[in-house]
Amino acid sequence: MSKMFSNQKTVQEMITESKHKRNFTSVMEKVMPKLLFVIAAISIMTTLGIIYTLLSETIEFFRRVPFLDFFTGTVLRPLSANPEFGILPLVTGTILSSIIAMFVAIPIGLMTAVYLSEYASEKVRKTLKPILELLAGIPTIVYGFFAFTFVTPILREIIPGLEATNILSPGIVMGVMIIPMVASLSEDAMSAVPNSMREGALALGATKLEVTAKVVIPAAISGIIASFVLGISRAIGETMIVTIASGSSKNFTFDITQSMQTMTAYIVEITSGEAAAGTTIYYSLYAVAMTLFVFTLIMNIIARYISRRFREEY
Repeated sequence: MSKMFSNQKTVQEMITESKHKRNFTSVMEKVMPKLLFVIAAISIMTTLGIIYTLLSETIEFFRRVPFLDFFTGTVLRPLSANPEFGILPLVTGTILSSIIAMFVAIPIGLMTAVYLSEYASEKVRKTLKPILELLAGIPTIVYGFFAFTFVTPILREIIPGLEATNILSPGIVMGVMIIPMVASLSEDAMSAVPNSMREGALALGATKLEVTAKVVIPAAISGIIASFVLGISRAIGETMIVTIASGSSKNFTFDITQSMQTMTAYIVEITSGEAAAGTTIYYSLYAVAMTLFVFTLIMNIIARYISRRFREEY
């Protein structure tokens, strides 16, 4: 009898524990969606806060400097006795450095992705891809000093007249930095192409190279182009490399051998100087930052549009 009572008591305890677990699960089922909503809302509110801050200070800047003078001016002299705030020198430096970076990153990144996806064995792919992605983990300030102390001296031996600080060197190094992004995203897009398409092309007599060029790349083109656009966006927003290696000359020129300044480098220069709060030069930081924000936003919208417009469903 005592054993039966003991067993009965144990069953009652199990029932009680089961009720507690069900109650806890029920509470968690109600709480978790709300918690996840709050976490998701934090990122949205942060973005809205950034936009509000940029807009409010940018509007104050345009109350002092005409809108057209800012976007069409070719002279930027914020610290002179008669300051001028034309952003075109910064836009030119930003675009040129990004173009140079993509001339480096696109061919190397795409060819790397083709090799990893179509030619490398599984063992080689598992070894090379993590090593390649290590480049993305190197601090950008290291890339900046690498561009200034290693790449620039080599380029000056090759290109006569290249200045000690120029836009060519940081552009090349930014391209090296972006290679992992282009290669990884492009390789993922190519790997998503079904093997049946490759096998069908091979069965029709196509070579491996023809399959890659005429079947795999066209099928993965949306992901590949999206990786290019995201790479450009990353180059536009790069700060430390251009700050260290491109100099601070606000030249409106298309000569890549000269010292130039990008939008991000301008922000770093002014914030590290004597831009007192409430001055026009202080508000110019927000106007430049807002322009940079719009640039990167447009690049991301284009990437999303291309990805959706040309995406192949398998």
